[in-house]
Amino acid sequence: MAKSGNTGNVFDLGELRRLVDELGSGPREARAAVLDATSPDGKDCECPGCGTEVLSFPPVVLAPDDELAAAVLRVPLVLDAQRLAAWTGTREVTPEGLLPDPFLPCAELGVPNPARLHLLWVVAVNTGMVRISRGVATAGPLALSAELPSAALLGFWDGVVMDVLDRADDSLTGSSVVDDHLAEMLATMYAVSDGLSPATLVKGILQSHEVACEARPAEMRALTAALPGELQGALSLLGYCGLIELSGAGWPRLTPLGMWAVRQDLLREGHDAPTGAEVAVFADLGAAELVEAIMKRSAAPSAVTVWLESRSPEAAARELVKIAASGTAGQRGTVGTILEELGPEAEAPLREALSEPAMWRYAASWLHIRDLPAPALTPADSTWITVDTLASLIHLGNAPEAMCEFDMLEPGEDLVRVVEEMTSVDHPDTIAVLDLLGTHHSDAAVGKAARKAAMKARSR
Repeated sequence: MAKSGNTGNVFDLGELRRLVDELGSGPREARAAVLDATSPDGKDCECPGCGTEVLSFPPVVLAPDDELAAAVLRVPLVLDAQRLAAWTGTREVTPEGLLPDPFLPCAELGVPNPARLHLLWVVAVNTGMVRISRGVATAGPLALSAELPSAALLGFWDGVVMDVLDRADDSLTGSSVVDDHLAEMLATMYAVSDGLSPATLVKGILQSHEVACEARPAEMRALTAALPGELQGALSLLGYCGLIELSGAGWPRLTPLGMWAVRQDLLREGHDAPTGAEVAVFADLGAAELVEAIMKRSAAPSAVTVWLESRSPEAAARELVKIAASGTAGQRGTVGTILEELGPEAEAPLREALSEPAMWRYAASWLHIRDLPAPALTPADSTWITVDTLASLIHLGNAPEAMCEFDMLEPGEDLVRVVEEMTSVDHPDTIAVLDLLGTHHSDAAVGKAARKAAMKARSR
């Protein structure tokens, strides 16, 4: 998020998932705020997209643009930045482009401290309220008014929030630990729009800090004691910035402007953060249409949640199994991803799928994972699934990702042996998979084994 606009994604996926899951009494869409959408670890892989974490957030309902635009002009931070710009007039600045005596405007404008003044100055300069040229600050080209188009005011607001959150790299809230994990906190509040208790926020920040920063026990004890008070100060500052307000229950939550701004940041980072209107169209699709939309990348992961919630688990699974049983590897791979979102309530259709030649291995695996009775899978079955998994990525046009997927199927396993065993399974895409591995795999031994296996498969 914009907390570190130059450093990329700062989410801790596992901790964010666990934090949201602990809200057990909340609605499903809140508890399922994070859906798997990438490989878990691509640090040793050079495939495009590996090593990133794409998060999928529940659909939100945003306030109308005209209401949001009007609210921008009432944000205390924005009002104070305007006052600072008017107070500055024409004034010399330091070589660094700062006011030479920050205490003077603090006193005259009632700004509490130089740190707050610096934040206001950054906003005023970066948004165009103030222009600096040749060591002199003058009035900038931006003159805020209610007469500006909503799009212009929201564009201005987007810039303000980026400036605010980028200050977390240099003490925004007064709490270094809150600053370090501000992105996770705001993303979690976005996922649970009704608000979170301060205790839950404290717990989430502590969890993220302990894991991500490898904090020692002594540091964690000190943070546990200090963080509740620091968080209150941080939430107050974020309220001043127009991002946080209190819910009817007295819990902090994002303001409508905060929801809009955090969503903009999530989209910039490549995350799936749709509005309700964007995904509502998928609720009434048939399973075949949904699978096709996902394969064509015209449906975001959040569309799956909406689709599943519009029908019973058993009905959804039955529709999906029918497609997978008679479809391509790409369709099976897509269906398999959707089925992972269903619990034991969908057992009946998956048990029926045990009689389908192209689907029974997946059905057995699905049942095993949920501790339900199912046939055991042999090593040959596992190899068939390996071929089908790689074939599905080829069907989806993700050949580079197939290399990563192959390396991660069985960590530490002899990949050459797996390749050699592929010729013994009856799968229609075996030769295509072997050709892919033989041409593109980075390990020369694996590539050689794949080419040899492909020749053997063709001779049959």
